Amino acid sequence: MKRTTGYLGVLFLCGVSQLAIAQDETPAGDPTDIIVTAQRRSQSLLDVPLAISALGGDTLQNKGISNSASLATAVPNLQVSSPYGNTQPNFSLRGISVANEYNSNQASPVGVYIDDVYIAARTSHGMGLFDLDRVEVLRGPQGTLFGRNTTGGAINFITRAPKLSGSNGTIEAGYGNFDTIKAQGAIETTLVEDELGIRIAANYEKGDGQLRNVAPGGRDANSVDTLQGRFSLRVRPGNGPLDIKIRAYAGRDRGTQAGIHGLTGPGTPGQGFFEVNENRIGDSRTDAWGVAANVALELSPQVTLTSITSYDGGKQNLQQAADGSPLDVLDINWRSNFRQFSEEARLNYEGDSLKLVGGLFYGWDRTITDNRFNIGSMLGAGVNGGFFQHYRQSRRSQAVFLQGDYDLTDRLVLTLGARYTWDKAHYRDGYAYLFAGDVGGPDLPLASTVPCAGAPGTCAYDPAARYEIDGSNKALTGRAALSYTFDGGTLVYASYSRGYRSGAFNGGGYTSSVGITYIDPERVNAYEAGIKGRFLDKRLTLSAAGFYYDYSNQQVQDTRPGPVSFLVNAPKSEVYGGEVEASFRAFPGFTINMSGGYLHATYKELTLQGTDLSGNDLPFAPRWTGTAGFDWTIFDTGSDSLTFSPTVNYFSRQYFSPFNAVNAAGTGQVNAELQQKGYAKVNAALAWAHGPIQIRGWINNAFNRKVYSYGLDLRGAGFPYNFLVPSTPRTYGVTARFSF
Repeated sequence: MKRTTGYLGVLFLCGVSQLAIAQDETPAGDPTDIIVTAQRRSQSLLDVPLAISALGGDTLQNKGISNSASLATAVPNLQVSSPYGNTQPNFSLRGISVANEYNSNQASPVGVYIDDVYIAARTSHGMGLFDLDRVEVLRGPQGTLFGRNTTGGAINFITRAPKLSGSNGTIEAGYGNFDTIKAQGAIETTLVEDELGIRIAANYEKGDGQLRNVAPGGRDANSVDTLQGRFSLRVRPGNGPLDIKIRAYAGRDRGTQAGIHGLTGPGTPGQGFFEVNENRIGDSRTDAWGVAANVALELSPQVTLTSITSYDGGKQNLQQAADGSPLDVLDINWRSNFRQFSEEARLNYEGDSLKLVGGLFYGWDRTITDNRFNIGSMLGAGVNGGFFQHYRQSRRSQAVFLQGDYDLTDRLVLTLGARYTWDKAHYRDGYAYLFAGDVGGPDLPLASTVPCAGAPGTCAYDPAARYEIDGSNKALTGRAALSYTFDGGTLVYASYSRGYRSGAFNGGGYTSSVGITYIDPERVNAYEAGIKGRFLDKRLTLSAAGFYYDYSNQQVQDTRPGPVSFLVNAPKSEVYGGEVEASFRAFPGFTINMSGGYLHATYKELTLQGTDLSGNDLPFAPRWTGTAGFDWTIFDTGSDSLTFSPTVNYFSRQYFSPFNAVNAAGTGQVNAELQQKGYAKVNAALAWAHGPIQIRGWINNAFNRKVYSYGLDLRGAGFPYNFLVPSTPRTYGVTARFSF
């Protein structure tokens, strides 16, 4: 604890002594004064005693952030990775992630929300970003107001809602390399001024595969084919105290699978880094849809009652050639169907010295999974086979929460909050069997593997055999903070918060029922100190934070020869570091934007495959991340303007596995392959605006850096290779946008 308080104290006091310079208050309407709802009420970003990155819709467009996987280029200490390309992204905030877990039934430790609605299915997290008001990324545990499964933080995608005044809209079309066509549009109209309005938005993108397939007749990997739509209705009867917002959305992706380097890779003759050699490039088919109603009733000028009701669903059908070769070594079909419902009722009180947010939450989600694993020559030379797996998982969560801000003085605010959560989970209708058969053909069941406590093939096939297990846990999470605002508006704060990620079933258990267990929930005790404000005559906007985490029971996969997967808890980890975000208006028309993060995330206790991994880095936790760029308006005549916006993003070395470069004895592992050394990528855009028309040329990964975004140990499971996912090569194009 001395180390914790010393680290945070030094950062906090240094920040205050150097930056707490009296400044004039920011004038109303300042374009840099972003309004956020991170504490379930509207506040200026610089008034919230939390580490938050907020990106407005225009910023997302100008930075070329078109899907959730691109957020890592704009948020310090955020990593986004996936074995499935943009599908089912794994978010890592300050080192907290799903680590080497890849099954669709697992909840992300970084909660993902659309308009305050929690989205349980990670497949639905890989959404295209369009017609958004803003994205709020909250770093650190958010277990009080956002709930369970937020040990790492929360990401809230906030869509544009009808303003009930006038009409407006946008139309955008673009073309890029890989024969990529993009189109977006939105239209809003007010049917009754101040009372009734609708907004309709759509997004479409289609492009060829970005990784060339050198296999004769093979399809290219990483193609894009997505279509999304959203309808929003807002009703405010008589412009009175009742405000109803209804949002419905649907979308689908039909691109080809992420490219894999496995048995073959860039060291193979005739194959480059941005190429694959694969006879079976599969399709990544995903669907997502949902409807939500946000009903707010102002009971008095101080009290508002809000109800948020949602029902969402989706499915995935991912056909993945996982061997990265023209041979049928490992082909997987990941199939899951998702449903969820949630209801949150909360009461907001806004007094002179006291502000309260409290309420109740209830939600359930269900996952039905049917996975097929085809393994070439599994049953003998030239005799193919594999495993089929089925199960149904359901989870229910209930919670009660309350958080209050009390003004101890006109400058000093005390924040106290608590949440109590009850979680129950059920694993039902579980069965798996060993079969003989080829990829895409019929299979012949040979032996039951679930339920079966023995080695694969030792239990006779029983089509009626089923496995089930239950799990439950309770948790008290909360937050305590002190914040102080200086004369010029500079805010300093120190806080303690506790986060929780519910227990989980092992979705990777299909060769034996021994590993299908319900493991303990994750917990994190987080300490943070920060400062944010405007300085140098408001030309500099800056926020900085330092943090220390006591992190226990991270849920990780322990994959053993067989292959047999066990979901286990990493008993103890230590995470500390800091981040800073700054925007400096050097002179009119020229603004410098910078952000950076330092992260030290290591296991204090962890043993996998009988190997002590204490002291290893957590996966997807680079020590250093940084972004630097500027927006330069080269000229602005009033009717025409030209703006140049280059950005460089840096990430230091990161490991993809808890093993780092350590190999378990007797496994044939080469875990040193499962890492990406430090790299930098350069993006740039040049935008010309003429009244309501904007034409924008852009380029991403301008220098074509060769980077792996994900890796998985398959050697330890008995396969003769590791699984590596290359990221996209250089992309560029032009878009035209018309606003009305």
